[in-house]
Amino acid sequence: MRKTVLICCGTGCRANGSMAVADAIRKAIREAGAAADAVAQVKTTGCNGFCENGPIVKVMPDNITYYKVKPRDAGEIIEKTVMAGETVSRLLYKNEAGERVRSQEENPFYAQQKKIALSAIGQIDPENIEDYIEIGGYEALKKALAMTPDEIISEVEKSNLRGRGGAGFPTGRKWRTAAGYDNYPKYVVCNGDEGDPGAFMDRSVLEGDPHAVIEGLAIAALAIGAEEGFFYIRDEYDLAVKHIKKAIEDAKARGILGDSVMGSGHKLNLSVVRGGGAFICGESTALMASIEGRVGEPRAKYIRSVQRGLWNQPTVLNNVETLANIPYIINNGGEAFAKIGTKGSSGTKVFALVGKVKRTGLVEVPMGTTLRHLIYDIGGGIIGDRPFKAVQTGGPSGGCIPESMLDLEVDFDTLSSYGAMMGSGGMIVMDDRSCMVEVARYYTQFLCEESCGKCTPCREGLRRMLEILTDICEGRGREGDLELLERIGHTLQDSSLCSLGKSAPNPVLTTIKYFRSEYEAHIREKRCPAGVCRSLTSFGIDKEKCIGCDLCAKGCPAGAISGQKKEPHEIDPGICIACGSCREACRFDAVITLGKGAARE
Repeated sequence: MRKTVLICCGTGCRANGSMAVADAIRKAIREAGAAADAVAQVKTTGCNGFCENGPIVKVMPDNITYYKVKPRDAGEIIEKTVMAGETVSRLLYKNEAGERVRSQEENPFYAQQKKIALSAIGQIDPENIEDYIEIGGYEALKKALAMTPDEIISEVEKSNLRGRGGAGFPTGRKWRTAAGYDNYPKYVVCNGDEGDPGAFMDRSVLEGDPHAVIEGLAIAALAIGAEEGFFYIRDEYDLAVKHIKKAIEDAKARGILGDSVMGSGHKLNLSVVRGGGAFICGESTALMASIEGRVGEPRAKYIRSVQRGLWNQPTVLNNVETLANIPYIINNGGEAFAKIGTKGSSGTKVFALVGKVKRTGLVEVPMGTTLRHLIYDIGGGIIGDRPFKAVQTGGPSGGCIPESMLDLEVDFDTLSSYGAMMGSGGMIVMDDRSCMVEVARYYTQFLCEESCGKCTPCREGLRRMLEILTDICEGRGREGDLELLERIGHTLQDSSLCSLGKSAPNPVLTTIKYFRSEYEAHIREKRCPAGVCRSLTSFGIDKEKCIGCDLCAKGCPAGAISGQKKEPHEIDPGICIACGSCREACRFDAVITLGKGAARE
């Protein structure tokens, strides 16, 4: 059997030089001669998910996976693995026990995942429609063409699939409502305007398996009677735009899209619209306004988009991940999908697991998986084995969940009941050196900048919250500030026009609820316990722990640290700029955090 060398060329691996690796492997095959060319073929794939360990190279059918591959490794991979069936030990993943593992299935990051939306990514060339067809691609669309719209929608309803973009609205209900209106034309839209900091789920699906999303959108169009659809993709996602455009062109050329979908007589034309460059354009009505060429601002929801969406016509808008699940549901039946996950949140969910966790990347697990399992079993725990402090779920509008709640199940309803949210799937892990007040301030600043300013509660409320949080971080916090933040936050939740404003207070309200003592230390003691807020922090050295290794002094940009080698060092508080580089450099926890006792001006 001819061997296939799969090279991850998602955005993360490309940044680490995977295209050069692909070129080097092709060159090594040519140099090895006709025998190697007959034995091996090379494919560039989408994101494998384990981003920090890229570039990733997999040799099939031997099922051998290599990590952090460099162009200089290409010749050895071809000679030993492709030609001789041997492994290059140093390129294999080393597990917690220090053992080298051959396959992704043995890698603890992958072993405990269940993939539906990501199932084909890393296995196929996203720019080759034949690859997608070979693994059963477009069979679901073919099956849907033999079904009535009611039968298609019924399967989606049975699956209990809820929108993966953050709202969690039942997909089948949305489709059935839109199908019930008789005013034409109707439209289908894929929301690929992923703007959450630290999130890259939709980008990876669009880049790595564009035909699956096209197939899902085509099935949605059949279900509601639409003949035109749009991919609204974040402007910065050049590779995703490129792959979707090519996939649409290839599908048209094969007769899968166009005036007669697979020869059925159904018409469907799809096109790509690049995002308007604003976070708010991820909101459904703002997104549709942007497609129409208007300013991306939301409207009140008393009229739903399924009734009056694009150009005031019935419109179904679904997130990238939602649509990527549709082919599985049609092929396997809604009940099979519903058996995965929990009763209220079925199926799997893709998360971008990032932050202070050992193994970062894309993770797909059944709904109902606990935070502890995600962070410790799949993510490997906290970097440096430091204490876990919090995890923020759901992007900039998500809540921060403390250690005492690590055993919470991750699903739409459970997270909402604790003041957090599923969101689109961002998951940022924090250790004991994260300041929760600064975290709240950072996300409030982001949301303040991204607010469209259309409604007063969001526009003015976020500004005032940011002012108060900035004062607290800079040592000007007052008694009563926390109560004022809570009042403003609840007002935003009750009266903002769209979900940006309604969810924007989540980081602030959850950090006040679960980390109130940290706020009080900032306000009353003028001290940042985490040593992050510079106005409230100074550093010292514990002389009993310091061994005089000099690493802190070498890393200090201000030259504030002095001392002889192998003797305890000192920090000059008059020179120290409280950047924390000494603490990061110290391997013995000898650098301690002190408060400055700053007074309000």
